[in-house]
Amino acid sequence: MQNVLNTLRVLEELAARQPVGVAELARAMELPKSTVQRALGTLHTAGWIKQTGATPTRWTLTTKALLIGRQATGELGLRDVAVPVMEELRRSVDETVHLAVPEGERVVLVERLETTQPVRIVLPLGQNLSGHASANGKAILAARSPEAIERYLAQDLTRFTATTIDDAAALRTELDTVRARGYALNQGEWREDVSAVAAPVLGPDSSPVASVSINMPTSRCDRERLDSLGEHVRAAAREISTALGYEAPRRARTG
Repeated sequence: MQNVLNTLRVLEELAARQPVGVAELARAMELPKSTVQRALGTLHTAGWIKQTGATPTRWTLTTKALLIGRQATGELGLRDVAVPVMEELRRSVDETVHLAVPEGERVVLVERLETTQPVRIVLPLGQNLSGHASANGKAILAARSPEAIERYLAQDLTRFTATTIDDAAALRTELDTVRARGYALNQGEWREDVSAVAAPVLGPDSSPVASVSINMPTSRCDRERLDSLGEHVRAAAREISTALGYEAPRRARTG
């Protein structure tokens, strides 16, 4: 077991330092060179790393790590599909456009395309967004299974501003509205100076894999404009979902 752990640690350290030689890895990890050399041999045999051809020998990752990463999260494929649609959305509305993904109970910002306007909303990539007080969070939460929604509602709902929905029954009603409308609104519920509208991106199994949002200073929007932008963001999310393999249910014929 220790040999396996050492090999995985060497892979992680190599990824952070590549191209790198055995001596540098051994010093950085405080391991014997012989231990690191064995780990490198194992990784090379398995196809995870390759030599650069330089002297002395230095090692880099192969594309196998990238392929495994894509299969683990699907995030690179999502970005490939989403960013061109987000670019068109940003050009249409000239406001900041965000892409967020669910990670367990969290919602994490993974992509941002900024407006050309001088006053803008800037959130760092990797920012955790509220599941009940942000537009991205509500869009994803509303698209989750009833069981997942009830698990979320069972926890304490943090009150961020005077307009945060922190009552479970009220939030349940809000999520029903989000599903019926096709997009979620945030009017200063997470931060008073931030408003947004977001729609869920659905995967082939109809579960939410992301959300796309339009974000702006609260001072630059009202409810009428948010609803207008909601139509844009709903169309963008639908386009991304379709490209990812989602098929909307067909409506039953009447008459």
